[in-house]
Amino acid sequence: MESRGVTPGPYRATKLWNEVTTSFRAGMPLRKHRQHFKKYGNCFTAGEAVDWLYDLLRNNSNFGPEVTKQQTIQLLRKFLKNHVIEDIKGRWGSENVDDNNQLFRFPATSPLKTLPQRHPELRKNNIENFSKDKDSVFKLRNLSRRTPKKHGLHLSQENAEKIKHEIIKEDQENAVDNRELSQEDVEEVWRYVTLIYLQTILGVPSLEEVINPKQVIPQYIMYNMANTSKRGVVTLQNKSDDLPHWVLSAMKCLANWPRSNDMNNPTYIGFERDVFRTIADYFLDLPEPLLTFEYYELFVNILGLLQPHLERVAIDALQLCCLLLPPPNRRKLQLLMRMISRISQNVDMPKLHDAMGTRSLMIHTFSRCVLCCAEEVDLDELLAARLVSFLMDHHQEVLQVPSYLQTAVEKHLDYLKKGHIENPGDGLFAPLPTYSYCKQISAQEFDEQKVSTSQAAIAELLENIIKNKSLPLKEKRKKLKQFQKEYPLIYQQKFPTTESEAALFGDKPTIKQPMLILRKPKFRSLRY
Repeated sequence: MESRGVTPGPYRATKLWNEVTTSFRAGMPLRKHRQHFKKYGNCFTAGEAVDWLYDLLRNNSNFGPEVTKQQTIQLLRKFLKNHVIEDIKGRWGSENVDDNNQLFRFPATSPLKTLPQRHPELRKNNIENFSKDKDSVFKLRNLSRRTPKKHGLHLSQENAEKIKHEIIKEDQENAVDNRELSQEDVEEVWRYVTLIYLQTILGVPSLEEVINPKQVIPQYIMYNMANTSKRGVVTLQNKSDDLPHWVLSAMKCLANWPRSNDMNNPTYIGFERDVFRTIADYFLDLPEPLLTFEYYELFVNILGLLQPHLERVAIDALQLCCLLLPPPNRRKLQLLMRMISRISQNVDMPKLHDAMGTRSLMIHTFSRCVLCCAEEVDLDELLAARLVSFLMDHHQEVLQVPSYLQTAVEKHLDYLKKGHIENPGDGLFAPLPTYSYCKQISAQEFDEQKVSTSQAAIAELLENIIKNKSLPLKEKRKKLKQFQKEYPLIYQQKFPTTESEAALFGDKPTIKQPMLILRKPKFRSLRY
């Protein structure tokens, strides 16, 4: 069953909970069962619920195929705890649910959770504060009287001409040495431009429902943009904020296994498992997740973009959001994603768990270290697993420094320094930069457009995989094979024959052409 599409906004995790519980109650097959020589109607076994809910979650775009059976069982236990289900005798509250033949049923009461109502005054204050913040970017103290009293993102031609003549007239009377921007002004521009770009990428009319602008610390953004190593990892001036040396050594040991053993210790059977537990224990003991508690709603709202045809949008949005993190958190996130990505792709790495694959183990171990709510949320584990899975596959792009943001801020600062003054050299009048917003469309319009739009986006995704020169040949084959499985028609349009596919890799066709079939001679009867 596909997701109905939970719109961005506050309490998105609660909305997703209501969506999953509604789908589960509506679709879970109910039938008669016999237990202890007694028949019960309209019920299901725990094993049947696990199988059905497992398929539901894997086919839901908000969670994806990374969901495990154990996570499904954990969710069923939360269903029992929250009285979404009850045992056949009407008991609930206990978390004792396993993949077995225990009988359960749906209670008559509604399982939906009510969304907390935000106080109107708080909402009003947030909007007013955001408006004041936007205006403050243009009301710069050092521009004195030369700056108009009211500025918006757009200026009419009439107002622009009026301001132009006023500034030229005033310029003849006043000195021009008072137009330098303070550090505080520069920081305000960084904060404002980042929020504008994030709002544009997400295509939402307002960000105030998912993030308070006061939570955006411009000093973090500026530091994360400017202080990076050759590999793009944030460097810290205060080494006490960095990972301990023994954790860094352990991470390097596993990331480069078996080529590097920086710990200078003799290896033994199970050595790599002990090293992994050491790293996991450190991250599990951190006081808050790497994405911080205050940005929980922001990252949860991006989770609905994590679909093949919206992959670019999700990468760009996460790229900006990860710039908001405190530099020590961003550095830890970068190093962790690099390590678990390498471990999951390393065919030489011994099994780190007896019953779980390496990739699943990475996601299961570190998901709550990356994303978690300050107060326990029922879908935390599933939402975090979905995000960590995406970050593992796209961490190099997501944690890059976006050069376009630096350029946009510099242009914005340049406009403010000029203060709408006519340039004597070219006679051009420079207005403030304008920004456009994505227009929200109705569900009907989306259904009409999604076929053509998604087909083009998916075809573009295939082209990106083919033209990606930095992607190893083995990994490219793997991605193309997965793409062919998911979108066979689009793949066939690009590679109609095996020769065209082989030309990409420079090898022989994987499927041989049928041999020439000779027509068998007809034997005439010997009878006359």
